[in-house]
Amino acid sequence: MVEKFLNIFRIPDLRKRVFFTLGILAVYRLGAWIPTPGVNFKQLELLFAGQAGSALGLMDLFGGGNLRRMTIFALGIMPYITASIIFQLLTVVYEPLARIQKEGAIGQRKITQWTRYVTVVLGLLQSIGIAAILTRTPGLVLHPGFGFDVLTVITLTAGTAFIMWLGEQITDRGIGNGMSLLIFAGIVAGLPHGVAELFQKVQTQAWGSFTIFVIILLLAGMIAVVAFIVWVERSERRIPIQSARRIVGRRMMGGASSHLPLKVNSGGVMPVIFAQSLLSVPLMLGQMESVQNSKFFEPLLRAIQPGYPWYEFLYMVGIVFFAYFYVSIVMKPDDIADNFRKSGSFIPGIRPGKRTSDFINDILTRITLVGALYLIVISLIPTFLISGLRFDQLWLVGHFFESLPTWVTHGLNVNFYFGGTSLLIVVGVAMDTINQVESQLIMRHYDGFSPRSGRIRGRKTW
Repeated sequence: MVEKFLNIFRIPDLRKRVFFTLGILAVYRLGAWIPTPGVNFKQLELLFAGQAGSALGLMDLFGGGNLRRMTIFALGIMPYITASIIFQLLTVVYEPLARIQKEGAIGQRKITQWTRYVTVVLGLLQSIGIAAILTRTPGLVLHPGFGFDVLTVITLTAGTAFIMWLGEQITDRGIGNGMSLLIFAGIVAGLPHGVAELFQKVQTQAWGSFTIFVIILLLAGMIAVVAFIVWVERSERRIPIQSARRIVGRRMMGGASSHLPLKVNSGGVMPVIFAQSLLSVPLMLGQMESVQNSKFFEPLLRAIQPGYPWYEFLYMVGIVFFAYFYVSIVMKPDDIADNFRKSGSFIPGIRPGKRTSDFINDILTRITLVGALYLIVISLIPTFLISGLRFDQLWLVGHFFESLPTWVTHGLNVNFYFGGTSLLIVVGVAMDTINQVESQLIMRHYDGFSPRSGRIRGRKTW
């Protein structure tokens, strides 16, 4: 394994890409410690200390702590993700935009450019909201006024645009998906803090005589979740494919058997990120004083807090929707069936054309549902660890939940770095990045990381 790892640095182009990616991630982490001017950070830290299980605390954990420190990257990558969701939805329902997408590289560049503009607009709107929240909360701003509002809006909007540029640079000139790696870096940066919190709970006996047992159970659960994520992410449904024999010149071609791999979770972490990004908008609005004092919006926004029934319901619906939506964009059964017909391939027992398309679509529908349910189960783990399942407000079953222990209804107050969503993102992004590195190695006739790569061994000298 060490020899295979060293092969990365024996290839000049791959070595440059890896170092470039690490350099961009270092710049991103450096910016995560540059504060926004004029904010009382001690008071802000006290505010977030009491928000561990709330929507604000969940958004801070997902952003890698940038919101807690109110850095120049406090908005994170969410404005870009939201803009991407908007355009991906529009390409499905708005025919002119769908035609532009089908123009190939030129059309994709147009959509990418428009996505950048919308990202800046969304960042501007969110930064205005954050500036208003900071100003209206007593003690958070050192010198409130118009100057502070303008400076905060410019700083946060520029930070969002810069993060977007960093992610695009990684995608174009580095290794892996840039936006996913930035989210990955933000979560991994919080792991030491999460480990320190566990040690602190052991020292203070946070759970009494069961503290050691709970810690061991948490670590075992984390290992089990990682193993489960890897197993599902590697799972696929293989459809057998047979190519027809044909004569090319004087040679007989074709007749070979292969398979079409359909992943159980084709969307990866994107459905979770998309669903959480959309739900973060009302959560952010819920922090505004005018909304909190509204008799109409205040009960609605209180009902969609993490751990409460409506939030979890909308979260699960969003995951299922984006799982199917993402698969519909990535996998097109009609195009696959058409490519089979052009190449002379077919699925044994299935007629070419419409029947093949329907067969592939039926399989995708079933396995995508399994993948969406898997994402829902994984995503509920951090909610349970942080804030518990506060279903005591549900009709008929509310009294039952009220009788449950406190650690069920109000959580264990454990950061979800050890839960499902963060591990799903970390493991998924790590696996995708390793696969890209491995493909680069195999393309240059080096051994990959997997034991069955079956390629030529790398050179022994630099």
